[in-house]
Amino acid sequence: MTKTMQLVGGLLCLSTLTAMAAVTPEEAARLKTELTPLGGERAGNREGTIPAWTGGYTTAQAGFKNGGRRENPFAGEKPLFSVTAANMAQHADKLTDGTQALLKKYPQSFRVDVYKTQRTAAAPQWVYDNTARNATTARLEGEIVRGAHGGIPFPIPKTAKEILANHELHWRGESWQTNFRGYMGTATGQRVMAVEGVGDFQMPYYNKDGSADKANGEYWMIRLVNSGPPVRAGEAITGRQNLDPDKTGTWVYLTGQRRVRKLPNACCDTPTPASNGIANFDEVDVVSGRSDRFDWSIVGKKEMYIPYNANGMHVPEKDSDLLLSSHLNPDHVRWELHRVWVIEAKLKPGQRHQAPRSRYYVDEDTWVAVLGDRWDAKDQLWRTLWSHPMVMPDLPATTPPQQWGFNDLVAGTWYASGVVNERPQHYKVVPRRPDTFFTPDAMAGEGVR
Repeated sequence: MTKTMQLVGGLLCLSTLTAMAAVTPEEAARLKTELTPLGGERAGNREGTIPAWTGGYTTAQAGFKNGGRRENPFAGEKPLFSVTAANMAQHADKLTDGTQALLKKYPQSFRVDVYKTQRTAAAPQWVYDNTARNATTARLEGEIVRGAHGGIPFPIPKTAKEILANHELHWRGESWQTNFRGYMGTATGQRVMAVEGVGDFQMPYYNKDGSADKANGEYWMIRLVNSGPPVRAGEAITGRQNLDPDKTGTWVYLTGQRRVRKLPNACCDTPTPASNGIANFDEVDVVSGRSDRFDWSIVGKKEMYIPYNANGMHVPEKDSDLLLSSHLNPDHVRWELHRVWVIEAKLKPGQRHQAPRSRYYVDEDTWVAVLGDRWDAKDQLWRTLWSHPMVMPDLPATTPPQQWGFNDLVAGTWYASGVVNERPQHYKVVPRRPDTFFTPDAMAGEGVR
């Protein structure tokens, strides 16, 4: 066989593998039997500590007003038990390395209160229908998702990158607005407000009456205008994320310069202005953005204690009641036992990143990456990342509305995004914005002070 024939044969093989990325109609039929419509296992576990999925939580709060404070539907429940530094060894197989590290680092204040597992994940029927269709049409071409729209692209995943794509494209609504703060915790125990503002978010991928062709690959849009702290009032950021990462664009408006600038490298371990430079772009929502610097693998599927049904975090009316000196107040954080996909990322030869190795935990029911751990160049556990999905039956969805953050285990600092306790508006469903709303020009007009 000549080299040319070998090359052609290899390309044909690659083409065949790409075409086989979607599952067969027979496999997809499992989404109506043994799997949930989004791809989780319908059945509970053998011990009965994880119940069967029976449709999720879709009971709207009586008297709820769009944008208001959502109640905790499980407020009457008490923890089944608490994991502390003293008894963590008994539960180590169900705790991430990062959670164990927090228990060891803050033995007097950090704990994991484990509650009864409530499988609240739900989505509109049209999202279920699209997910079923995507199962037989979606494929990955390198880093780019093709042939999917309006639902989970790979509800029956075969690779770690498909699981990562499911997280990036998980259901969290179509168009919404939040009014939130972000806080940095210093190594000396001080809390510093890093950002305060109004964020508008939109997912063209979930345009109910749209299609993949109409979205042109754009799946996530954001416009954040800062009202505080005073030194940052008037600053703004606009981002348009594309399934083809080379087409993603991010712009910032700086009041001192009175001009808009496009960020040259709005990805990966570059600090994001949306957090005042405290968190990196790919730490938003635990993990996001480009994935091509790493080799990805599936570690397996495990039962783990993870943050879940976090409505209790919105109950306190003061930010200070939620935020302790070094971490979130465990009195308001709910943990449950759930099955998660565990995936790992290892830096490719010749690439650079602050965290050459990472591990992420993706909930099977929602496809939300709820926890993540990152190791630095010395292979010491560096940062542990977290997000807190909450029940929003009015969508319906169980998703973290910008409730994410990290603890730096080396420096002793930490960051919490999506703090809404003192804000007049929480997650508010809004009509779909025109495409021009998420543009540099529109941002400039909004950001001038």
